[in-house]
Amino acid sequence: MPPRARARARRYDPAKTRAAVAAQLRHVQEAARGLDEEQLGAPTRVGGRSVRELIAQLPTAADEDDVLVTCCVELVVHSDDLAAATGLAVPYDRQALATAVRALADGLAAKAPGGSVELRIPPFAVVQCVEGPRHTRGTPPNVVETDPLTWVRLATGRIGWSEALEAGEVTASGERADLSAHLPVTP
Repeated sequence: MPPRARARARRYDPAKTRAAVAAQLRHVQEAARGLDEEQLGAPTRVGGRSVRELIAQLPTAADEDDVLVTCCVELVVHSDDLAAATGLAVPYDRQALATAVRALADGLAAKAPGGSVELRIPPFAVVQCVEGPRHTRGTPPNVVETDPLTWVRLATGRIGWSEALEAGEVTASGERADLSAHLPVTP
C-alpha cells in the first residue's frame, strides 16, 4: 500500500479574511456601544471575565494573514460569548464565520490526523481526521456533522461533546465518531 499523501494546507484569501475581520469587528462594536453598566459587568463564559474585559481584549488591527485568521476566530468566538452573556443578537459576517469554522476544523485535523472520521460542518467545511482505517469511496463509516456555531463552541470548549450530542446539536455515527478526546481544539 503506497504511503498516503500529506493533506495540503488550506489557503485563506487575505482580502476576504481582512474584510471578514473588519465586518465582524464592526458588528461587535455596534453591539457593545448600546450596553449599559449591568451588561458590561455581566460574566462571560471565558474564565470569569466580564463583558467589559472581553470587549477590551478584542483585536483592533492585524497585518499578517495568519494573525488575521486567528483574529477572525477570536472575533467570532467572542461575538458568541457576548451574545450568550448579554442576550444580544450579534450578527455574524458570513465570511468571518466561514473562516473561523474552517480554521478550527483544520486545527482538529492537525491535532488528530488521519482519515477514519469525516467531520462535516455545512456549508463551510469538511475534514478527515482521527487515525484508523481510511475510507476511499462512498459514504464514510464514521461521520460527525454539526452546524457552524455548534462547531465553534465545541472546538473552543464553550460546550462539551456529550452536552452537544444530548442536545441534538451534533450527529455522530460510527465506532470512531466520538471526538471528545480531541476537543477542545483550542484552549
